[in-house]
Amino acid sequence: MKENKISSSWIFNLDHVETWAYWKNLFTKEECEKIIKLANKEEKKQATIFSGVDKNYRDSNIIWLYPDKELEWVFRRVTDAVTELNSKFFKFDLFGMLEGFQFTNYKAPNGKYKKHVDRAFNSQVRKLSLTIQLSDPKKYKGGELVLYDGEKGIFMEKEQGMLTAFPSFVLHEVKPVTKGERNSLVCWITGKPFK
Repeated sequence: MKENKISSSWIFNLDHVETWAYWKNLFTKEECEKIIKLANKEEKKQATIFSGVDKNYRDSNIIWLYPDKELEWVFRRVTDAVTELNSKFFKFDLFGMLEGFQFTNYKAPNGKYKKHVDRAFNSQVRKLSLTIQLSDPKKYKGGELVLYDGEKGIFMEKEQGMLTAFPSFVLHEVKPVTKGERNSLVCWITGKPFK
């Protein structure tokens, strides 16, 4: 008698959500320097985690930037790039940036942010996380953005003006800056709850 093989699952749809995507040369060297100069007009504060300040876990200084006459072009360019990247690589239901840009400054010898995800229970629904490299990679060492899709990390390029996008549930870290300083723009794109 021939044995019938029965599968225990039936897949409705395949998962086509990428772990990350990038946009090279989103900003020129001169534009990156202009953004850094605008951010440096204000006093930055020590970054925190949910439990407060913990420099062993997260050591950086931040300032929040919001749309205004000086920064509207930055928000517009990021919006256009993210819309296209989302359409090609993530296909999330998105509606905007509710938190503005976080300008982050990591300084040697130990500026870092250990492994974490950008989502938390009972908080805004962050769907996409963005990091834009503002500093010239020749002017600092370390400070790599590393994404985890399993045990082994994927080191992102440190190209000035490059945007890296990834789902906010992806584990990631910024390795310690060992020389100089690294500046970046970070933001989160929100949407309806996942379901």
